[in-house]
Amino acid sequence: MTFSPTGDAAAGGAGGGPVGNPARVTLAEVRDATLSIDECVSAVMLPEVGGIALFVGVVRDNDHGRPVTDLAYEAHPRAEVELARVAADVAARAGAHAVAVTHRTGHLHVGDVAVVVAVGAAHRGEAFAACRRLIDDIKSQVPIWKHQIFADGAVEWVGAC
Repeated sequence: MTFSPTGDAAAGGAGGGPVGNPARVTLAEVRDATLSIDECVSAVMLPEVGGIALFVGVVRDNDHGRPVTDLAYEAHPRAEVELARVAADVAARAGAHAVAVTHRTGHLHVGDVAVVVAVGAAHRGEAFAACRRLIDDIKSQVPIWKHQIFADGAVEWVGAC
């Protein structure tokens, strides 16, 4: 999803945000390539930002005690649009000045970065709260599904209806 210099999504604006400093979605993309933590942090480093909260989701080697060897993420064709919508909602309502998020698709191995969320706000409290809300809303609202592969050969879909 592309964004204008004011942070408004090409498909619609982020809107809202702190008075005098409209909240911006500076990055919201679903990618099948390696994600950059630095890219997301840089995207929210604005002059009015005094604190940045970061969440990095990494593929772990187990799920509920079962060894995981690798996994694959699949996204609905509208996943990126929904990712931008969720990011804009959090930016507008959570006291953030800027939000950036990237989510990976495709085949990932243990240790690979699956999602990066960065939130810039005037203070750490707002940044932490918005970051937490954003990752929770992404997991509950954006149509991206995880196909886990276990060491014993079993597979499991997570988040699929």
